[in-house]
Amino acid sequence: MLKIRNAVVFLGLVLLVIVSLGGCKKGKKFRRGALQDSTVYSTKNFTDILLDSSVVNAFFSGFAVKDTIREEVNEFYARRNYQSAWFSKKGMNHAALNFHNQLKNYAYDFADTSFQNHELDMLIDDAENDEKGFLSRTKDVQRLELLMTTTFFEYAEKVYGGIAKNPLDLEWFIPRKKKDYQLLLDSLVSVNKGEHVKEPVNEYYIRLKDKLRIYRNIERQGGLPRIVTNKNLLVKGNIDSSLLAVKQSLYLTGDFSIKDTSRIFTDSLVNAVASFQQRMGLKATGKIDAPTLKELNRPIEYRIRQIMLNMERLRWVPVELEKNHLLVNIPEYMLHVFENGKQVWTMNVVVGKTASQTSIFKGNMSQIVLNPYWNIPQSIVRNEILPQLKRGTSYLTRNNMEVLSGNKVIDPSSVNWNSFTKSVPYAFRQKPGRSNSLGKMKFLFPNSFNIYLHDTPSKGLFGASNRAFSHGCIRLSDPKKLALYLLRSNAEWNETKVDEVLKTDKETGIKLKPPMPVYIVYFTAWVDTAGKINFRNDLYGLDEKLAGEIFGE
Repeated sequence: MLKIRNAVVFLGLVLLVIVSLGGCKKGKKFRRGALQDSTVYSTKNFTDILLDSSVVNAFFSGFAVKDTIREEVNEFYARRNYQSAWFSKKGMNHAALNFHNQLKNYAYDFADTSFQNHELDMLIDDAENDEKGFLSRTKDVQRLELLMTTTFFEYAEKVYGGIAKNPLDLEWFIPRKKKDYQLLLDSLVSVNKGEHVKEPVNEYYIRLKDKLRIYRNIERQGGLPRIVTNKNLLVKGNIDSSLLAVKQSLYLTGDFSIKDTSRIFTDSLVNAVASFQQRMGLKATGKIDAPTLKELNRPIEYRIRQIMLNMERLRWVPVELEKNHLLVNIPEYMLHVFENGKQVWTMNVVVGKTASQTSIFKGNMSQIVLNPYWNIPQSIVRNEILPQLKRGTSYLTRNNMEVLSGNKVIDPSSVNWNSFTKSVPYAFRQKPGRSNSLGKMKFLFPNSFNIYLHDTPSKGLFGASNRAFSHGCIRLSDPKKLALYLLRSNAEWNETKVDEVLKTDKETGIKLKPPMPVYIVYFTAWVDTAGKINFRNDLYGLDEKLAGEIFGE
């Protein structure tokens, strides 16, 4: 009996030691298990060219890189059991040449030489021109192997992850998803000739990169011509020598499809100017006025800079957006509605003024409110309403507003408003009605910025080219259209019922199921669904701020 008891005690101690040892492993750990993706790592993918950890460590002893890059390289080879990624017994694989070309294309498109490496280029040439001889030089094979892998992780971190490390400092509050460069390299080194590895960027980035290449070529060919005229307005039928430069510029940018060397403002030029104006967010009149001339005279370097800044922003955007979502682009003053991954319609919007900027973030629209109260922010109470109240409370009556202490409506004449200078210990709201600042409906997607979409009684502003007039929230030119679209699958809320409620002044909430994702973004350059590149002015100065991060300006 004693022996059995002792054996049990001993077994318990052994188990305790095992558990304790397991629990103590709180140091550095692998982020992923070996052979992560069975579609990439199968027997046929392995090579008979090997390295080991001492080779990797020796390489880094004479090749300085950031710790994060070194960790990525070490992890990559540990997961492969230190088998070569870029070589087999037959020689260098197609992936090595593909990636080397990718580096060259990047240097060409972005005018960025940060990944150019003379040693890597020489070794690639040697390996390509003398495969058998190169394979016999073990140290050169290992050197090129590790140069390629290290360069890949440096390239991926910059090109796919972005240069600006903290977009929050740049007013960008849309969450970023971490990209798996290990899996990307797994896929890259496993391709056969002619296969394509999908880059971890969204389609908007790819479209903009194609346009960058076009604009780089224009730059290399001498850029865009300067347009000089002493006329304030050029219209159809005018004859002016400056129209030669206008036609050349619009031909280079794709707005003008014919080579016309006349000095006459033709019908074709009217259409080309209107196309250009549309891409710039100007009224498409087909006439060359001062704002149009200003945009025509932007140097090609200015446009390239805009493209690159917005490509940086697009690196922060999820690779795949939800199939159904709403997107508001602040500098464009436009709401885009996407269904099943396709844009189905757009709507003009008004956004925040420079002094009360609309925030950049993602939310989920969960409710439509018909006949809403407007709960007035304290900043507006302090800066706009309080000065009026010090002259008398008739301002509240004229604007259909009321004052609350807690949840109770109080008589504003019972308060000495002159005693307040900064904060006011009361809540203010505007009652539902046609004159309500939110109009007859608002669309809620909970967020910490207190921003939402809403109707407005001030309809005249939607025709302006510059539509930054609000206190931060987003005004819709046709809110009923959006409401009916969002409720299209809700049998209870058809157009007739919505209209019945809107005829009243009773606040009524309608829940959206499922919630609709809403992206509030800031792009001053993008490619639209027609394949045309658009540019807008830097409304909030965020391009300048971002340029300081990525260009050191």
